Amino acid sequence: MKRVTLSLALSLFAVPAFGQAAAAPVTGVGTAKSIWEMNINYVTKSAEQMSEADYAYKPVATVRSFGQLIGHVAGSQYMFCAAALGEAPKAEDDIEKSVTTKAGLVAALKASTDYCKRAYAISDAQASGTMKLFGQDNSKMFALMLNASHDGEHYGNIVTYMRMKAMVPPSSQPQSGGM
Repeated sequence: MKRVTLSLALSLFAVPAFGQAAAAPVTGVGTAKSIWEMNINYVTKSAEQMSEADYAYKPVATVRSFGQLIGHVAGSQYMFCAAALGEAPKAEDDIEKSVTTKAGLVAALKASTDYCKRAYAISDAQASGTMKLFGQDNSKMFALMLNASHDGEHYGNIVTYMRMKAMVPPSSQPQSGGM
């Protein structure tokens, strides 16, 4: 009986680890990147799933439309990631004010995500360097963390918009092979 119990216990712990690659070293930037990737993937899937007609949807007149939210996230990513990279930022609201179609906004969001991949590839040592953001001196890590949390904040808005349209947001959809 002890042998069966031990074998069962070992198999329960070994099976999940068997199919997984070795864990990457834990770093500050790596942790920020993991949070950012989760949030921006949910935002991107939401942007792809919302209908073109619903890009103009606003729950109330005093908030951004769904499309404006997507444009805001795209523009903000350029701003935060430029700060982390030490590059001159574009105006945060450029995309929100100039791009209005679903195709254009999804493309802009994906382009800003590609741009941010460079920022999330810096080392922890580079991330400890300083930059100015909103007139304040801070670390480049601050810009990376703020970008990740900002994307998550607006994903929360997106979830509300999707629920009001009787849609299931990506984070509530069944996941294949994951958690």
